[in-house]
Amino acid sequence: MDPITLIVTALAAGAALGVTDTASSAVKDAYAGLKALVRKRLDGRPEAELVLAKHEQAPETWRAPLMAELDRAGADHDSGLVAAAEAFLHLIDAAGARAGKYTVDVRGAQAVQIGDKNMQHNSFEGPLGGLRQ
Repeated sequence: MDPITLIVTALAAGAALGVTDTASSAVKDAYAGLKALVRKRLDGRPEAELVLAKHEQAPETWRAPLMAELDRAGADHDSGLVAAAEAFLHLIDAAGARAGKYTVDVRGAQAVQIGDKNMQHNSFEGPLGGLRQ
């Protein structure tokens, strides 16, 4: 999984778990730490901070805008942030992490969608790879 997708996936998972009373204090603390690192990365960019806040309320709606803001901020090169996102996902879904759920390689793929229970409809013209003859 690319670093930006990993970070946004972890934030969406934390938003879903963080608001419940059943989430452990370790999960809540890890999510708070992850959000703090993201805020630090987006610091000084009010529009990006707004997108982060909106993402927590409606993760699917704000997924793409948050990914764009994190990309602009260079979050994919922030090893501490990426490590925190990965650690959070391992904490909340150890079995999925061991099974490689959060390790995705999409090199050479077209119209990729990452996540659970998604629906996608694609229509391609021409041969795979986008090359027309």
